[in-house]
Amino acid sequence: MSAPVSIEFVAVDFETLKATEGRIAVLLAPEGALGTVARRLDRQMKGALVRATESKAWGKLKPGQAMDLAYPAGISAEAVQLVKLPKKATVEEARKAGGAIGKALGESGVTVLAAGQTKAADVAMGVALRSYTFANYLSERNSDRGAVTVMADKPVDAGAAFAPMAAVADAVCFTRDLVNEPANVLTTTDFANRLVEMKTLGLEVEVLEEKDLEKLGMRALLGVGQGSESPSKVVVMQWKGGEKGEAPFAFVGKGVVFDTGGISIKPAAGMEEMTMDMGGAGVVSGVMRALALRKAKANVVGLVGLVENMPDGKAQRPGDIVKSMKGDTIEVVNTDAEGRLVLADVLWYAQDRFKPTGMINLATLTGAIIIALGHENAGVFSNDDKLAGALLKAAQAEGEGAWRMPMGPGYDELIKTRLADIKNTGGRPAGSITAAQFLKRFVKDETPWCHIDIAGVALPPKETALAPKGASGWGVMTLDRLVRDMLEG
Repeated sequence: MSAPVSIEFVAVDFETLKATEGRIAVLLAPEGALGTVARRLDRQMKGALVRATESKAWGKLKPGQAMDLAYPAGISAEAVQLVKLPKKATVEEARKAGGAIGKALGESGVTVLAAGQTKAADVAMGVALRSYTFANYLSERNSDRGAVTVMADKPVDAGAAFAPMAAVADAVCFTRDLVNEPANVLTTTDFANRLVEMKTLGLEVEVLEEKDLEKLGMRALLGVGQGSESPSKVVVMQWKGGEKGEAPFAFVGKGVVFDTGGISIKPAAGMEEMTMDMGGAGVVSGVMRALALRKAKANVVGLVGLVENMPDGKAQRPGDIVKSMKGDTIEVVNTDAEGRLVLADVLWYAQDRFKPTGMINLATLTGAIIIALGHENAGVFSNDDKLAGALLKAAQAEGEGAWRMPMGPGYDELIKTRLADIKNTGGRPAGSITAAQFLKRFVKDETPWCHIDIAGVALPPKETALAPKGASGWGVMTLDRLVRDMLEG
C-alpha cells in the first residue's frame, strides 16, 4: 500500500538545519516576524528571509500557503519554503500548511522548522496526507518521497500528539489506494483478501461467501452481482476495544468494485471512473484500520457488501422483483440504482446480528447529490438528530465538508409501485433523497442511523489542500473523530 511518509520529531538545532541538503520549510507568522532560529537562518542566508517576507508575493499568501526560495546562499539546502501560518493557528490552517509542504516533498525529504508553533503535530498530519501518491502503474513513478523531520520546541509532546494522527493518515492512504485501484486488480476477491490481512492489526475479519448470503436471504445484494464473474461477498470486521459485551456501533459500506449500470448501462463517457463506486466500503475499511492501529477504546463493527454490476446474459433485468433479507419485495426498475440494493441487505444483517447502538452507512450512491452539493460536501441523511449533529460536528472539526439533507414520508410516494413493496428508484426528482428514503425502510425504528452520500467527495475532479487529484479518502477522519467523541469521550 501507499504508506504515509516517515515523520520524525526532533529538537530545534540550528547547526543541523544549516547543514541540511534537502528542502527546509520554515513556518512564519503572517506579519513575517522571525523567531530566534529563523533570525539566525536569515543571517546565514544574507537576509533572504526578511526580503521574502517584505515582498508583495508574501503579502498575497493566505494562511497555509507557501513560497519557495530556490538554492539559497549560505546554507546547503536545495530550497527554503516559507509557509505562512499564525502562531495560534487553527487545526485546518496547520494542516493546510503541512499540505503545502507535503505537495512539494521530493526524494530529498524536508526539515520543517516549527519553532514557536503549537500545532506541529497537525502540520505533520497535513504533510502525511498531501504527500500521498498513487503511481503503481506508471513506468516512471517519480513518486519517491524522502523522510520528514519536524524541529519542534517540545518534540516528545509533539510526537505523542501525532501518534494517533499517524494511524488515521495511514488509514486514509489505505482508503485512497482502494478507491484508486482499477477493477481488474481490485476484484471482490482481492478487496476481501486485503481486509482479511488486517487480522494482523487485531481486527476480527470474516468473509461471507455467496452460499452464506443465499442462506441469509440476501437476494437484493446477490441480484446485483449475478451478471459478474466476480463472486459477491460481505466482509465483517470487528474491533473490540471497549467494554466486554457492550453492543457495538456499526459502519456499513457499499462496495461495488465496478459499476457499468448493468443492463441499464451507463454512457461510455466517464464510466472508467466507476472504479470508485466502492468508495463507501473503502471508507469503512479505512476507519476500521484506523481504530485498530490506534487501539481505540470502543466496540465497532464494519460491514462491506462487495459486488460487481455488469451486463451479461445472467444479469439482473429492469422489471425484475427481488426479495430482501428483511422480507420486503423490491421492483428493480433501473439496474443502475444498484448500491441501495446492496446496502438494504447489509444494513438489515448488521442490525439483525449485532443490535448496534447506532449505525452509519456510506455510499457513492447518487449523481443527484453532486447536483445538489457539488464536490464540496457529502450529503447526510438521518433519522436521529443527536447522531446527525455529532456527525456534522466531527466533520467540521476535521475539515471535511458535510451537509444535512431533508427526509420525509412525502418522498416515499415517489418509490411506490403496484407490483412490489417498493421500487429501487423514484427517477430524477429528489434523487438523492428518495435513495435515502429507500434505505430508511431497512433501518429499524429503534436504531439511530445516518446515510452519507459521498458521490461528490470520494473522487473530486481536482486536487485539494490535503490530497492530490484522485481519491480523497473523505470520511475516514470524520468517522474516526466521531468514534473518539461519541464512544471514547
